[in-house]
Parts: sequence; C-alpha cells; structure tokens
Amino acid sequence: MSASGTIFGGSSDAYDRFMGRYSIPLAARFADFCGIRAPQRTLDVGAGTGALTDELVARLGEENVAAAEPSTDYAATLRSRFPRLDVREAPAEELPWEDGSFDSALAQLVVVFLNDVQRAVRELTRVTRPGGVVATCMWEVDGVEMMNALNEFRQRLMPGGWNPSTDYRDEASLRTLFEEAGLRDVETTRIEVSVEYETVDELWEPAIHVGGPGGPAVNAFSPEQLAAGRVIFEEALGNPAGRYELKGRAAAVRGING
Repeated sequence: MSASGTIFGGSSDAYDRFMGRYSIPLAARFADFCGIRAPQRTLDVGAGTGALTDELVARLGEENVAAAEPSTDYAATLRSRFPRLDVREAPAEELPWEDGSFDSALAQLVVVFLNDVQRAVRELTRVTRPGGVVATCMWEVDGVEMMNALNEFRQRLMPGGWNPSTDYRDEASLRTLFEEAGLRDVETTRIEVSVEYETVDELWEPAIHVGGPGGPAVNAFSPEQLAAGRVIFEEALGNPAGRYELKGRAAAVRGING
C-alpha cells in the first residue's frame, strides 16, 4: 500500500494543542457546509487525531462513521478515542472500502499533503454512493496567522528550506479539482475560525514538537537556534502582551457523486 505524501506523527497531544485548536471549530463549520446530519453514514479521510471525526460522531454516532488515517500513531489515537469506530490505517489514495459504502466522504486539511491528489479524489468518489457528497477543505495560503509566524521562524533560521505547498489552497483550484473528477453541483466557500491564547509559549511549545511537513522543529534545530527562533516567533506574532487572538481561514469545496 502506498503512503501519503506527508504522514504526521509524534505526540497526539502536541498536535491537538497546536493544530487541533483550529481544526475543531473548523470541523463544525465544514460539516455544516457538507450537510452532515442523521441518518447518514460518512467517512473521514486523513482523520488525524479526530477533530472532524469527533464532530461526525456527535452528529451520526460511532456506528455510522469510519476513518482512514495513514499515521500509525494517530490511527491508534483514533481507536482509543472511538472504540466502536471503523478505523483503517490507510492513505487517501487507496481506501479499503467497497464502492458506494458511504453517504459522504470528507477530507479536512489533507489535500496538500497527498502524493496523488487526483487519485485521492477519485477514491473518495468511489466509496461514496451515487448522489452522495464528496468534500474537502484546506487552509488558504497565508490564511493561518500562527503558521505564518512559524514559517517566518523557519525561513529566518533555514533560508531556502521547507516551503509550504500553495496548491489547492483556494476556492478556484479546489473547484477545478472536483469538476475535473466528474463531480456535479460543485460549490465552494471560505470558512474562518479564531483561537485565543494566554501566552506565546502556549502556542510555541506544541508547535516545535509536532512532526509533519518539515519535521519537528525541536529535532531540526539546536537549543540555541530554538531560543533565537522563539524570539523571531514572538516578533512575528506582534509581541502580544496578555491574551491575544489568532485567525485561520480555509477554502472548502463539495460536490455530488454522479
């Protein structure tokens, strides 16, 4: 079985404190956009630690939700959190379910990390029944303020190093992706969320321990570099004093199978 282009790993707790605080409120708005409500059976593709899964389970019940996740760490977390959930350790490009198994197939914050995006969309479509909903969403380029600060720190310490993908991070490219896959009644939208923090370290500490694109910063840089990076990071956030709020903005697309 092939692997997805980027597989996140490491501490599930760090990921939840870093990205989960954005993906959880995003999940509710994304599920609304997709029209998820009982009675339906749905699939969460690239489920991670379960931000969208949790929202789907709350709406439909564990018995009506399944999840595909290529990371061994995060698949184990999903099984622990949702013991009755059908969790498969599998990439989006090779989903181990039969044709038409679900009323909908959703992929939140996954599409830019895949090896073969077109193949993944075909797989989401294949496992969705005719007339069912296929949908995905992704943070827009420069759409997440805390990621912009983290990228500033990485670029300052490692010029020319890892650069985030800009593909499929806007409504137009997501619409084209779905229309070329043969989905009908394709619609797009933008979803915005906000997160409050008490201190810079509340964000900095989990950020440097998350493994994913570029690898965990705590492993990539020396303690001295991380200390310098912490200063850069705080400056990029505007040197907040006390409680502060950061925003995240995603582009989303949905289409109907058949």
